[in-house]
Amino acid sequence: MTTPNTAAPEYRVLARKYRPQTFADMIGQEALVRTLTNAIQSGRLAHAFMLTGVRGVGKTTSARIVARALNCIGADGTGGPTPEPCGVCDPCIAIAADRHPDVIEMDAASRTGVDDIREIIDGVRYRPISARYKIYIIDEVHMLSKNAFNALLKTLEEPPDHTKFLFATTEIRKVPITVLSRCQRFDLRRIEPEVLAAHFTHIADLEKVVLTPEAAALIGRAADGSARDGMSLLDQAIALSSSGTVEADTVRGMLGLADRLSVYDLFGKVMAGHIAEALALYEDMHRAGADPSQVVQDVLGLCHGVTRLKVAPGALESAAETERRAASALAGSLSVATLTRAWQILLKGAQEVHAAPDPRAALEMVLIRLAYVTDLPSPADLIRRLTSEGAASGSAPSVPQGGGTGPRLAMISGGGAQSVAQAEPVQAHAALPQPRSFEEVVALIEAQKDLSLRTHLMNDVRLVAFEVGKIELMPLERAPRDLAARLSGVLQDWTGRRWMVVLSTAGGQQTLREQEQSEASARRQRLAQHALVQQVAKALGGTLEEMIVTPRQSFLPSAPLAALDPDAEMLDETGDFSVDNGDFLDHTF
Repeated sequence: MTTPNTAAPEYRVLARKYRPQTFADMIGQEALVRTLTNAIQSGRLAHAFMLTGVRGVGKTTSARIVARALNCIGADGTGGPTPEPCGVCDPCIAIAADRHPDVIEMDAASRTGVDDIREIIDGVRYRPISARYKIYIIDEVHMLSKNAFNALLKTLEEPPDHTKFLFATTEIRKVPITVLSRCQRFDLRRIEPEVLAAHFTHIADLEKVVLTPEAAALIGRAADGSARDGMSLLDQAIALSSSGTVEADTVRGMLGLADRLSVYDLFGKVMAGHIAEALALYEDMHRAGADPSQVVQDVLGLCHGVTRLKVAPGALESAAETERRAASALAGSLSVATLTRAWQILLKGAQEVHAAPDPRAALEMVLIRLAYVTDLPSPADLIRRLTSEGAASGSAPSVPQGGGTGPRLAMISGGGAQSVAQAEPVQAHAALPQPRSFEEVVALIEAQKDLSLRTHLMNDVRLVAFEVGKIELMPLERAPRDLAARLSGVLQDWTGRRWMVVLSTAGGQQTLREQEQSEASARRQRLAQHALVQQVAKALGGTLEEMIVTPRQSFLPSAPLAALDPDAEMLDETGDFSVDNGDFLDHTF
């Protein structure tokens, strides 16, 4: 007597059981579906498709749907290519079961060499056995070797009309550009968490399981845009729930996540400076199974969400009501500057938690650091406080031993606009010299024996505008890049006030050295045109320029000085030229 087989049918995981069979079943890839649907309907089919995206978004599934759509013959056997394959004809059934001889699926991760590609090249020449098109699906195509890619190029460029290539990859940057240029590329997007949550709820209904909205949202976020990863998590959550209802606490415990509202409370207490309460709350979260790395990631995500809500109200409309209220309260009590500072601390802290031998201790140190740093005043508040205290006491704020009265601002903007060093002026030291012109600034620098800076100011900059506390200069080619900050710093140190130094491209006067040279040239011209100088030059047998550049002893007068016209008019009282005791050669020009 034969015992009947009462074994239960083999269980299929949800990712395989509910794998999309048509374009209509795909979620989150509207652009891909619309393009391929229009191409099939119009007959404008490329000979090669490149499908790229993160794992689990539907690359291989899309390739199989395209293979069925191109080879479907309809229920009556007379149909042609269609974006809605029937699923009941022989080609559709055989392709779905992965046993059609004209649809060859190859895993490039395990078959990477030239010999594997040579099999494809040899097979391309022959027409399909029973299908309309011979289709090659190559998964993870970026794993092919360089020689294998080179061997495929010519066939990929000019394949027979009956052949189509469908490539899938998660690393599109590793695919040679020569291959990409021969393919029609489709970038499959990460699926939004809200779309995934709705899809998982629908799958749970089909499985006669109740999936709460909060649990669906948790799985949707944990899937990170991958439908396959999310289906695997849903499968695990259903197996973990014995009551037929998947609760949020079950999913949270499965994923090792902290309670979402607990993260809001933790962030709020840290940002308020209540570090003892924050550490006690984290202790409870840790005992409940929260992973330190996941906690710091949740706090980072919360900091980002609150900052977005601060600058763009309505950014968290898809979140639960309780989360929106908690985020709104945090956004109302924290400034953007505080939030961005917290983001930088948490970003650095996430790396520390990941690398630390004790992640829990590392996270506690990050929370302590965040609580104390965010409680400090901003640099702008410190400057205002120091300024107001100095004004109230009737004197300038004290200068540190290292020199300077506060942080120096160095700000550069492109387009030839301006390079600014320093901020608004504060009260000056009355005992120190206060330059009233650019020349006095250079004189002060010379008196302080900073000869390098004086040389640059004399030769390499042109003055555009000057007022006490602000200098606008146009730098020349040889001017150092830190000239603005350097000049601002020394003036602040020596005068006790802040100076704004602006580097611009607005022209300006001549350099001080050019001005000196122009004045000297004008003075020589005036001397050369004077009657007495002309008589002296004539008597000495030379020109004024020769007399200036030639050693004095080489000039021997060819006529006595007494022969000069005694009635010649002297120059004015500016000192450009004078004769004392009749000894002309003892004077300089």
